[in-house]
Amino acid sequence: MKVLGHKLELLTGLLLHDVTMAGLQELRFPEEKPLLRGQDVAELENPDTFLSAVDTDWKEHDIETPYGLLHVVIRGSPKGTRPAILTYHDVGLNHKLCFNTFFNFEDMQEITKHFVVCHVDAPGQQVGASQFPQGYQFPSMEQLAAMLPSVVQHFGFKYIIGIGVGAGAYVLAKFALIFPDLVEGLVLMNIDPNGKGWIDWAATKLSGLTSTLPDTVLSHLFSQEELVNNTELVQSYRQQIGNVVNQANLQLFWNMYNSRRDLDINRPGTVPNAKTLRCPVMLVVGDNAPAEDGVVECNSKLDPTTTTFLKMADSGGLPQVTQPGKLTEAFKYFLQGMGYIAYLKDRRLSGGAVPSASMTRLARSRTASLTSAGSVDGSRSQPCAHSESSEGLGQVNHTMEVSC
Repeated sequence: MKVLGHKLELLTGLLLHDVTMAGLQELRFPEEKPLLRGQDVAELENPDTFLSAVDTDWKEHDIETPYGLLHVVIRGSPKGTRPAILTYHDVGLNHKLCFNTFFNFEDMQEITKHFVVCHVDAPGQQVGASQFPQGYQFPSMEQLAAMLPSVVQHFGFKYIIGIGVGAGAYVLAKFALIFPDLVEGLVLMNIDPNGKGWIDWAATKLSGLTSTLPDTVLSHLFSQEELVNNTELVQSYRQQIGNVVNQANLQLFWNMYNSRRDLDINRPGTVPNAKTLRCPVMLVVGDNAPAEDGVVECNSKLDPTTTTFLKMADSGGLPQVTQPGKLTEAFKYFLQGMGYIAYLKDRRLSGGAVPSASMTRLARSRTASLTSAGSVDGSRSQPCAHSESSEGLGQVNHTMEVSC
């Protein structure tokens, strides 16, 4: 595999045998600028850029869980056994600040209109949230994960494809470890599988004494280089974090995230009875992100046959904001790798508008050594890492590390 600028020739592991090698060799990630098409700095400083939705189909719900109410917004209704796309945001943000730019991107809408989309806000982080009372005990990271089955049950989801960023990626990974049959795939951006050591803990405490909470959170979201050079984007998020998210509630979430334990995962074969994520995983990090080391560490602990590691060039701590086009392209092929095929409007490849048709699950043959993991409805087959191709490609390995 060679990377020339932003050209990416995908390895066969990204897609299953349903997509031919000839087709792969022609696919490229287009160059995306740090700001979205048609946006300027003034727009990024406008709260409506983050908080407005492109349609009125979203419905808000407050769902009762064993650890308190959970605010979610949902669009669509479950369609048979098709999974829902469920997101979880990073600390300092909420679903709007974290995901609106990505999910409002035109090509991403072509994908998501075929799925139910459910955005989860961590307790007390949603827009307009009331401040928690004095003495409120914020749920632990494990308890945040244990709240999600209530969401799945409430809406009747069979299983989910999770998209998480930072703290949200940690929560979704923990959820997949506890409830593997409810998770079909995960996109984990900026995940850090390690808990804070004493030195890190002390440094965080000291930072809290010398910096405001928004500035402390910004150092988690952005690299030092971004904080210095990308002042417009950083200033916009400083304003949003300070004005949109309840600061007392944010402090509780921030404290709990920094008290997290190590994710109990190890690459199969490295230790006896190793636990790891059983579903396909796409790890995503910008090449200028503060979470890069943590994502690399996570990659070393996952099953290489079901893991894709995507390092995005010219991208910092928020690739879903600065590079939504590249991330959309990667997500489309991740879905195809799990057996979903997309017929999407793609002006770059076709030279013109192609009507969107559908996204359907493809039937795939399996090798005799593979077994299907039963789902909550007893009919689901777990995505496999090795498939027997009708086109003679043989076994396909998902293991790859790419830059784009």
